[in-house]
Amino acid sequence: MVRKRRDRPAPGLAAAPGPAAATAVVMVLYITDSGPNSVQAIANLEVICREHFQDNFRLEIIDVLQYPLRALADGIVVTPSLAKLSPLPAATVVGNLSDKSDVLRALGIVQ
Repeated sequence: MVRKRRDRPAPGLAAAPGPAAATAVVMVLYITDSGPNSVQAIANLEVICREHFQDNFRLEIIDVLQYPLRALADGIVVTPSLAKLSPLPAATVVGNLSDKSDVLRALGIVQ
């Protein structure tokens, strides 16, 4: 399965339009085609977003095999990698996102 760069949320994930989008969490998930860790990262992130962000986030999924120059320009050398771009501070989590507490901490959610 080939994943293309998405400028909209992944299926099952939604982004909020309108004024609430100004404070939305903006993330980029870098994956490698349909590798098992990439598939797991997408599933884990979907659960986290559903539980903690409802519709108040924006997610772009980049397949580094299709867009290697984008990944290189963004400093990505390991997949899967999740980059939180805003709100600041920016953060990066590497791996399949199975350690939920680390992902939440990187996303600025304190439990």
